[in-house]
Amino acid sequence: MSQKEKMHTCELYLPGDDEIMTEQTACMEKLYDYNATRPLEGAKREAMLKEMFAEIGEGCYIEPPLHANWGGHHAHFGKSVYANFNLTLVDDTHIYVGDYTMFGPNVILATAGHPILPELREKSYQYNAPIHIGRNCWLGAGVIVLPGITIGDNVVIGAGSVVTKDLPSNVIAVGNPCRILREVNDHDREYYFKNRKICLEEE
Repeated sequence: MSQKEKMHTCELYLPGDDEIMTEQTACMEKLYDYNATRPLEGAKREAMLKEMFAEIGEGCYIEPPLHANWGGHHAHFGKSVYANFNLTLVDDTHIYVGDYTMFGPNVILATAGHPILPELREKSYQYNAPIHIGRNCWLGAGVIVLPGITIGDNVVIGAGSVVTKDLPSNVIAVGNPCRILREVNDHDREYYFKNRKICLEEE
């Protein structure tokens, strides 16, 4: 098995392999161009994301700068995903994000890890484990999601949380390490923020 093939198996591999570096550098060139776009170039950004990402649905908006080890090459986004400034995708293997999910500024989705054994780190070994994030989630500012994590649908993760374990659907989770605070409930159907009631005009 080649070093590149090991990238997606959770096996230890050497990310500095020539074949890997050649392909990765080409992806990073596209990312550089994306981050150099101007605010009025929305159509250009949309077209570039379709080239850069493994999959990206309609209506996605990713605010530059975007940081990604592979320029989104292993990222699979559903439709209407929104990412604020400085989304970081350590996309050395696949990252899956469901429809309507939102990312606050400075969120990190990290699929890559390094072995604890110092001798292996000296040789630059790495392993990758995919991340799965469900539909209609909201990850607050500065959230970090670690390798191999699965997050269900309709999950809200508080700002600054570090997600070290899987989270089921329909929960609010906070902290470092991130823990479930409570389930989404009837109170949330009436109030959107503290004592502010939901009162939307008919559309």
